[in-house]
Amino acid sequence: MEGVEGEGSGGGGGGGGQRYSLKASRINNEDILMCVDVDPQCLVEMKFSGANGRPLTRLDSIRQAIVLFVNAKLAINPEHRFAFATLSNSVSWHRKEFSSEIESTIAAVRALSATSSTTSQPDLTNLFRLAAHEAKKSRMQGRILRVILFYCRSNIRPQHQWPVNQKFFTLDVMYLHDKPGPDNCPQEVYDTLVEALEHVSEYEGYILESGQGLARVLFRHVLVLLLHPQQRCIQEYLDIPKSLTKKAPQPEPMATDDSVPGSSQ
Repeated sequence: MEGVEGEGSGGGGGGGGQRYSLKASRINNEDILMCVDVDPQCLVEMKFSGANGRPLTRLDSIRQAIVLFVNAKLAINPEHRFAFATLSNSVSWHRKEFSSEIESTIAAVRALSATSSTTSQPDLTNLFRLAAHEAKKSRMQGRILRVILFYCRSNIRPQHQWPVNQKFFTLDVMYLHDKPGPDNCPQEVYDTLVEALEHVSEYEGYILESGQGLARVLFRHVLVLLLHPQQRCIQEYLDIPKSLTKKAPQPEPMATDDSVPGSSQ
């Protein structure tokens, strides 16, 4: 991107404006590592069933959201690439090769499956280690790396051990959870995820959450993550997506004497 110079309007009554310049900056193509939590809590059913009447789980909705995200991201820039990992107790590669090929991406997403037994406190350290390693390779190609973590546990906070001064990638989190109750603590989990995000992110990372069990809310949040890390405002200033409030129909204007044609005599 080329640098831009211009002239701002001066304050007060004076006619002189102040000169300003915008520094040239490069917006890098992204390598995006999507990590999906496959704990049995990802099989919690959403509020609405799928098109065939089969109950829709969180994992089903995450699969659909990822396909939606990848298609939209590639429509913006076909040079972005994607890889996949899963989270149980630790992190494992699901598809290690970064690719922008949509058919192989859909196949990888469809192959995601939940673990059969409840896992203990997950450790994100290995995820950060994998991401840092891949980020160094991405930088050598003039790219940047981002991790998007889909987390589904309402009662288990993740842990990590990562140096505070090593920020090689950006972390986004999409957190799906149950309502607060005696057996879960989604607020504490959310706070832990925020801490991890701020601890490791090179650029501004976003965390979005939903306890409503609605797939459309998940899809709306995931589309917010289309925002490129190098072009983001901080999350507290983010005002999208905007609520679509139904506007009341405007009343028809009343006829007045001035608008009534005069009688011809």
